[in-house]
Amino acid sequence: MCFYFKQSKEALEVANRFKLTIPETDNIVNPSIYNAFSHPYCETITSVNPSCITRLSWGLIPQWASDKSIREKTLNARIETADKVKSFKNNINNRCIVISDGFFEWKHLKTLAGNKLQKFLITSADDTLFAFAGIYSFWYSAENNENIGTFSILTTAANELMSEIHNTKKRMPVILKKVDEKSWLQGTDLREFAYPYSVNLIASQVKDDYKIKRGDNSSLLF
Repeated sequence: MCFYFKQSKEALEVANRFKLTIPETDNIVNPSIYNAFSHPYCETITSVNPSCITRLSWGLIPQWASDKSIREKTLNARIETADKVKSFKNNINNRCIVISDGFFEWKHLKTLAGNKLQKFLITSADDTLFAFAGIYSFWYSAENNENIGTFSILTTAANELMSEIHNTKKRMPVILKKVDEKSWLQGTDLREFAYPYSVNLIASQVKDDYKIKRGDNSSLLF
């Protein structure tokens, strides 16, 4: 599954890649590592506003939910069944692209000392940005009297590389081909995108104290 990813590209590169209008005051220049379980606000591109960044909270809350607790179970959605699952089916045409330049996964290893987890960072071979397929919802919080935008990342069967790393559930995020991004946002049938990512990926072992650099030259620890 996909529960941790990073976005370390600066605003201009993101804008050029996705043909976006980004205000000079926008602060997406600061690198971020996103942990799904803290429900961070992540940079996305939505079907209703495809020329701008929309920040949505990770963990989709359907409109009918009485509280936020369901988002613990909606961080990811299986693309093969999302249109049949109550939590997702009313939002499958609310499409978004989640911007990333790498995601993290753990390989289960059996050693003489016992079971071990090895962390990997998966990036594109040419270090370009990913476009994860996502769906989103706006949920009204009566407590705060506000609409909260939330999203889920779609997953699919792992490709050969990811089957070696995510060697238990053998899943990976749906990474859209560049030529498919527009049709994803326009609502083309989910099953057209239920394929493992075939473009060359690189998996690098990383230490538990993996860091990326912030714009102010300090480090972000993960």
